Amino acid sequence: MRSRTGCPAVVRSRWARDVVNAASHAPIADAPARAPIVDAIARAAPAAGVSPRPVLPPGRRSAWRLAYWAYCALVLVFLLAPIAAIVPLSFSSGSFLAYPLPGWSLRWYHEVLGGGRWLKALGVSLVVGLSATALSLALGTLAALGLARMRGAWAAVLKTLILAPMIVPVILIAVGAYFFLAPLSLTSTYTGLILAHTVIAVPFVVVPVLTALELLDPSLARAAASCGATPPVAFFRVTLPSIVPAMASGALFAFAASFDDVVIALLVAGPDQRTLPREMFSGLRDSITPALTAVATIMIAISTALFLAMQAVQRRARREATRRAA
Repeated sequence: MRSRTGCPAVVRSRWARDVVNAASHAPIADAPARAPIVDAIARAAPAAGVSPRPVLPPGRRSAWRLAYWAYCALVLVFLLAPIAAIVPLSFSSGSFLAYPLPGWSLRWYHEVLGGGRWLKALGVSLVVGLSATALSLALGTLAALGLARMRGAWAAVLKTLILAPMIVPVILIAVGAYFFLAPLSLTSTYTGLILAHTVIAVPFVVVPVLTALELLDPSLARAAASCGATPPVAFFRVTLPSIVPAMASGALFAFAASFDDVVIALLVAGPDQRTLPREMFSGLRDSITPALTAVATIMIAISTALFLAMQAVQRRARREATRRAA
């Protein structure tokens, strides 16, 4: 069945439905302009066998929007309430974790950052985290390059094995790392701790880099080869600049995974490799003071800085992709 314009009825129906739904959900500011269009199409829709989506009146639409924002606010409060309770305690002038605060002071930050075990533990965490990040960045990028060129069942098997540390409980990885490193005399050493942290950090590099490689146009490398570029030159001039944002994002995630780990540090590290999370765990068992909340606040600040840096990298990558597409 065709209309006077020769358009099949089913195509006409789909067109009318899409137009009605699009016009019905246009921004509120366009309501005066879209109203005649919606009314005209709504009157013609029944003749075409179309049932347009009902349009909510402005009052109900505002009520649903208010309920949506209220729900989002409740979820945000639920997630941020523990942080809001911890941060003020780090500025307490007292020696106990209690509200109301007896006064405001920076004494616990002076204790944490003024030297001693807390500052040493922070240095150990930074050294181990940066070393594991560099190693996982190299291994994860190479693994992603190999997986991007593989096809078939073996590719799926290898991808599952590489991403297994993201799924397997950390305690199992810690126990396995201990029994693997102990015969090699690498427990209680920086080398063993860095290798164990690399295991849990590599998947965080593989995922974004592999995704970037799968989205990369393969004709670019072929075009570079046709212009006389050798494989190394094509990689460093074409492939690498395209995946640098993904590598940066993976490196940030890898550093966060290493910096926040406590289970592997408890089993693999020795007394000279006491990371900041391990020192906090020991402090919870010995004596709970506001110094712990000061350390937690510092870790929150570092995690927030990493998150903001990751968002900046992703925004830059999107801008670069938009510029190349234009």
